[in-house]
Amino acid sequence: MEKEISQAVIGRLPRYFRYLGELKDNGVQRISSQELSSLMKVTASQIRQDLNNFGGFGQQGYGYNVEYLYQEIGNILGLNVEHHLIIIGAGNLGQALANYLNFEKRGFLFKGIFDCNPALYGRKVSRLTVQPMEAVESFILEYQVDIAVLTIPNESAVEGADMLVKNGVKAIWNFAHVDLNVPEGIQVENVHLSDSLMKLSYNLAKYNSQPT
Repeated sequence: MEKEISQAVIGRLPRYFRYLGELKDNGVQRISSQELSSLMKVTASQIRQDLNNFGGFGQQGYGYNVEYLYQEIGNILGLNVEHHLIIIGAGNLGQALANYLNFEKRGFLFKGIFDCNPALYGRKVSRLTVQPMEAVESFILEYQVDIAVLTIPNESAVEGADMLVKNGVKAIWNFAHVDLNVPEGIQVENVHLSDSLMKLSYNLAKYNSQPT
């Protein structure tokens, strides 16, 4: 039976990947858990525990081979294969995501962007051309889309998600402020920007309330 990995551990993997990538680019060949701890502000024991969920990867007295660990975490995160994405919603957020080139460096390839506003049809967003929603179903099949990004209003997101799932999309990156009721096996990652800002506000208020 495959070991169940906690979401907290999975949530830290992209950060490990990012730091290791920077170390690799700077020519660092090996690093200890203590050195990585100092950089990331995560305890060395937490780093070792996290990585031991996937086999450890380190050698006592040597530490971690940066290039090897970077590649292995990339494989764990599914970055060893290309993912084809579409964006549903060509407003400001959808356009900003389409223009963010770092996604392609990680193998996330935007193939299309769609909207229900005729005024946007034909507009160029990066290398993509805004298409009508009626074209989504055939496009998913043609380009083997596995991830869809929802940047549309709440009232449209539920219907949009249902349509995507029916046409074979297996993962949804949801920026709409609504919970999606999808079948088991469909992966959903919710990104609520206002929730993140309110968390920041809470931490700021907590800090400001401390006696000086």
